Amino acid sequence: MGFWEVTLSLLRGLEQTCLIFALTLVLALPLGLVISFGSMSKFKPLAYITKIFVWIIRGVPLMLQVIIFFYVPGFLLGTPILSRFASVIAAFVINYACYFSEIYRGGIESISKGQYEAGQVLGMTKQQIFFKIILLQVIKRIMAPMSNEVITLVKDTSLARIIGIYEIIWAGESFIKKGLIWPLFYTGAFYLIFSGLLTILLNKLEKKLDYFRG
Repeated sequence: MGFWEVTLSLLRGLEQTCLIFALTLVLALPLGLVISFGSMSKFKPLAYITKIFVWIIRGVPLMLQVIIFFYVPGFLLGTPILSRFASVIAAFVINYACYFSEIYRGGIESISKGQYEAGQVLGMTKQQIFFKIILLQVIKRIMAPMSNEVITLVKDTSLARIIGIYEIIWAGESFIKKGLIWPLFYTGAFYLIFSGLLTILLNKLEKKLDYFRG
C-alpha cells in the first residue's frame, strides 16, 4: 500500500476530526460564557446548581460522557435519540463549555471593581460596561489557558472513535489489520501540524490583544 493511498485515507479521517473540532469550538465558547454567568449569579440556587453541574462534568472523563450520550438514551427509551456524530458533538460541547466557563469566570473576576464603577459613573449600562470595557480585557487575560484547552481539544477528538466515528486515529489504526504499522505513527504528523498552526494563530491573536494588558 503506497504512501499517497495512506495519506488520502488519513485526510478523510482528518476531515471528520476538523469538523468535530470546529463545531465544538463554535458552540462551546458562547455556551461557556453563559455557564460562567450562571456560576457567578447572585441568585444563589442558580449559582450552586451551575457549580455542581460544572464540577460533575469536569470530574467525569470525556470518554465516559461520549458513551453516556450515545448509549443511555437508547437504553432507557428503547431507541437512540442522537446519532453517533450528534452524541459526540453534544458531549464535547458540554464538556468543553464547562472548562471554558471556569476560565471565563476567572478572567471576569480578575477585573478590578473600579472599572465597573468607572463605567457606571459615565452612565453606561451593565451590558455596555461588560462588552465595551470588560470583555476585551478578559479575552486578553484568558488567552493562555484558552489556548491550552483548544490544543487539548485537537487531541481529544480521537475519543470519538469509541462509539464508531471515523476520525484520523481510526484511519491510521485500520492499516494495522493490513500489516502496516507506520501509518499509525504518521497520524502524529497530522496532529503536530494541526496543533502547530493553531499555536501560531493563537500567538498572533494574543499579541494583537497586548493593547488591553492591564
